[in-house]
Amino acid sequence: MRKKKKRTAKNVSLIGEILPKPFGKAYQQFKKQQEINKLKKIKLEEREETKRLLQDKKDLIAREEKIKKEEERLKAFENELNQKSNEQKIKDEEYRKKDEYLRQKDLDIRKKDKELSIKEKDINLKEDEQKRKDIDLKVREDEQKIKEQKERRRKLREQKAKEEEDSRIKNFELLKLKEWEKKFDEEQKRKEQEEILKDEKIKQRELESIKSKEAQKDESEQNLSGRLENFEVDKTTKN
Repeated sequence: MRKKKKRTAKNVSLIGEILPKPFGKAYQQFKKQQEINKLKKIKLEEREETKRLLQDKKDLIAREEKIKKEEERLKAFENELNQKSNEQKIKDEEYRKKDEYLRQKDLDIRKKDKELSIKEKDINLKEDEQKRKDIDLKVREDEQKIKEQKERRRKLREQKAKEEEDSRIKNFELLKLKEWEKKFDEEQKRKEQEEILKDEKIKQRELESIKSKEAQKDESEQNLSGRLENFEVDKTTKN
């Protein structure tokens, strides 16, 4: 590269000495303008590259913010599910305690019934009356048990329906999330393809511009060479 520049500088100097001063100055101005244009082109390319990098940075920040919001939403949803799970555990514990209480109550009733059965032998006159009392008590207890069993079944049905609804909502949200991710990926691919086509067009235009400038340069050099040859012929003829 250095040797080429020195050779070019020598050629410019020789041409300046051979050509008349107006032609020499014009040629030097032409070469200087070429260097200026080249520098302008480099600066323009650097500015475009800086703009592109800034835009890429903005896009990256936007994507990070979007991902962060999505993570926060999922975290809130997870907390909500955990809260519902804890509430269900509390309800299950209450149900267990109530069931234990009823079993104990049933044992107490059975114990009492045995005691009454033992007393039956000692009570002759009140035997029939006591039996009726025992039967009435047993009927009421059975009715109470039936009511409680129905209530438990109703609560279980409601809980099952609620769990099915929660599962349906969760599946629906997951489906929506997958659809959104699919659309997002398709949009990203489309944008990337557009960027690739845009870059290819820019490169094609730059290549065409370079070819055009090289053609102009070759044409200018040919014209200058022809002028030099004519100048040498005229000089020889005069001598």
